[in-house]
Amino acid sequence: MIIKILFTVIFLAVMIGVGLYTRKQASSVEGFVLGGRTVGPWLTAFAFGTSYFSAVVFVGYAGQFGWKYGLSSAWIGIGNAIIGSLLAWLILGRRTKLMTQHIESRTMPDFFGTRFNDQGLRVAASIIAFVFLIPYTAGVYSGISRLFEMGFSIPYEYCVVIMSILTAVYVILGGYKATAMNDFIQGIIMLFGIVAVIVAVLNVQGGLVAAVDKLAAMPSDADPTMNGGFATLFGPDPWGLLGVVILTSLGTMGLPQMVGKFYSITDESAIKRGTVISTVFAFIVAGGCYFLGGFGRLFGTPPMLPNGKLAFDSIVPSMLVTLPDILIALVVLLVLSASMSTLASLVLTSSSTMTLDLIYRDKKALPGEVEDGEINDIVSEKVERRKVIVMRVLIMFFIAISLLIALNPPTFIAQLMGISWGALAGAFLAPFMLGLYSRRITTMSVWACFVWGVGLTVVNMLAGNPINPINCGAIAMVGGFPVVWLVSMFTHQMSKARVDAIFECYKKH
Repeated sequence: MIIKILFTVIFLAVMIGVGLYTRKQASSVEGFVLGGRTVGPWLTAFAFGTSYFSAVVFVGYAGQFGWKYGLSSAWIGIGNAIIGSLLAWLILGRRTKLMTQHIESRTMPDFFGTRFNDQGLRVAASIIAFVFLIPYTAGVYSGISRLFEMGFSIPYEYCVVIMSILTAVYVILGGYKATAMNDFIQGIIMLFGIVAVIVAVLNVQGGLVAAVDKLAAMPSDADPTMNGGFATLFGPDPWGLLGVVILTSLGTMGLPQMVGKFYSITDESAIKRGTVISTVFAFIVAGGCYFLGGFGRLFGTPPMLPNGKLAFDSIVPSMLVTLPDILIALVVLLVLSASMSTLASLVLTSSSTMTLDLIYRDKKALPGEVEDGEINDIVSEKVERRKVIVMRVLIMFFIAISLLIALNPPTFIAQLMGISWGALAGAFLAPFMLGLYSRRITTMSVWACFVWGVGLTVVNMLAGNPINPINCGAIAMVGGFPVVWLVSMFTHQMSKARVDAIFECYKKH
């Protein structure tokens, strides 16, 4: 126990120390939200990866989908690396960097409002982002607290509260630069941690070959007379597996906290290096998490919940509880690293969106500060400082709401994430991606996609989830593309001169 506590205290002290070190760079909005747009490829790639993979993946998804699909769940990690990381960087990286800098956009809602010349889109997008980032954050809190409960025997409620306070401290202190630097440190821990944990867990089962043989001998859930489904290439339910791959891989391209990483990277050469780093990171971390989860059935059946369903979120903790203290300490740091980086990204995205796109949509000076109808540099600096203060207050507000949900989570971690990703990426993915590439996307098509993504997710949720939230999220994302194209064909096009001015950024590079 002493080893676990010592490792954790050192880790948390480093996180807070980085926040203190970078606090001077977080005095302006550009510095607080984007790190001054001067973040290099290693920091950006690790920030992307660590924001992507959190306790939701390690505890919630790896446990639940490893149980359902066996070793074939490793395809989810491979999809995350190829689609969610490699293609995301190739398709979005350069164009996002150039266009957002050209139109002076600092958030995804700001992009929609400026790119499509409709401030109503900016407001709607900021509300959607704020509301649906909350269940995702609650899911992360829940996942990390389950591991802490296992590793330290601390009640779940205390774990959630402690994690929320620590996240608030270092994000409020240092903003994006502190988050990016901590992400790099946390990413290194994640890389070493996942490899060590896989080796240790497989050794408990007699090695890789013995573990696979045991899994192959287990009967299928659908047909108890059939063995081997959990050790096959595509598992017992290939179509269900495909839905999870789409949700967890394609979704990254439409999530504000992920796309925002491309806003802050230094230059195009850094984007190329970041692409490689991010993809390798995803292969190791995501692939490792799901591969590990695939052996969950070898460690017994998880307990039943009051509603009669299996407690999937307890599967991974049960796999780790027999490990030596030093390895449990490593697991706790692994999940803590993954989760705190994701939490930091989520709360920073949410607070900056609400501040810049709702409260301070334009520069606002106080009475008596403006002379001759213009805001001078001194007043402008004061306005910037006020925006940062508002963002810091909203960070605390956002964390408090997420904490309340995490203390009484309505469903499994995986379903919380499915609802969040489905609504956000269902609404934002298609118009954002197509808006970077096509001049013919109309303002009305963006509104239509917002209604489609949020509407489908909410209606499904209110109806008692007749479509599994994960599959519903995948449908919302993919369906957004035909919605945007069809509505754009039959609605009024934007001014050619304005569109040409926006796309001018690509001709310069």
